Amino acid sequence: MELRHLRYFAAVADTCHFGQAAGRLHVAQPALSYAIRQLEGELEVVLFTRTTRQVALTPAGEYFQDEVGRILASVDRAVHGARRLADGRSGLIRLGLTGTAAFSHLPSIARAIGQELPEVALQISSDLLTPDQCDGLRDGTLDLSLLRPPAVGDDIELRTIGYEPLVLAVPVDHRLAVEPVVSVSDLRAEPFVVYGSRDSAVTAAALKVCREAGFTPRGEHEAPGTAVLLALVAAGLGVSLVPASVRALPLDGLVIRDLPDAGEMETALAWRRSRENPLVDAVVEIITAIDFSGTSPRGVSTSSPEG
Repeated sequence: MELRHLRYFAAVADTCHFGQAAGRLHVAQPALSYAIRQLEGELEVVLFTRTTRQVALTPAGEYFQDEVGRILASVDRAVHGARRLADGRSGLIRLGLTGTAAFSHLPSIARAIGQELPEVALQISSDLLTPDQCDGLRDGTLDLSLLRPPAVGDDIELRTIGYEPLVLAVPVDHRLAVEPVVSVSDLRAEPFVVYGSRDSAVTAAALKVCREAGFTPRGEHEAPGTAVLLALVAAGLGVSLVPASVRALPLDGLVIRDLPDAGEMETALAWRRSRENPLVDAVVEIITAIDFSGTSPRGVSTSSPEG
């Protein structure tokens, strides 16, 4: 039994007229009649009663019509889905995010993808450091990542989507929380809370600006991710230099201050060059068209128990 036999049967069953069905299918009527006889012979069932004036479904034919309708609908869905996947219009994208990107970048990304590619599902892995994201891209557990360059290892392609300044996170009762102007040199004697990974791009940037200011920061406490790092700062265990997008993650007892001499950090979209998922190119195009300029406000943000 071939798929065309089912389509032929469905057309005749729908019209109960071999001539009309042949016209709909763009086949010769004798060829259509022969194909239906072949189908009945293979099934060993009479599907139609035929007279010179009328063609009608037998009870077996009525049952077969219902089943064939479901089969053909399923086949059509499968064909449509396969074509959408091949065209990069549907499927799953596994997206890794660094630090506070889940708050500062993800809402815009999810909204844009939902509008442009409504049949695409997102699977999110958040608060990942750059080395972990690069590993995920290479081993296939991630399709795309928002990370802090440089990428670690080979076969990773990057596209810059924005820059944001480094800012100072201090406890609300810290002496610098009320200073009108703060510079990196003011942090010379302060204990620092840093990311636990030696490969952290944020820690590397903070170390660089402190050394340019003439000192090496004392990293007295380590955190596995941004939320824990900010909590340790709020607890009074030290200060930290972090990207300005931390303002999207309010925390009681924490003050964020601008550091005009601390420079900026790059945020980039990353993917594996030897990728296999056809969706990646379509999603890259969507994300790189988003204006993220409003994701990193530069004003001073204070969060305290008093509000």
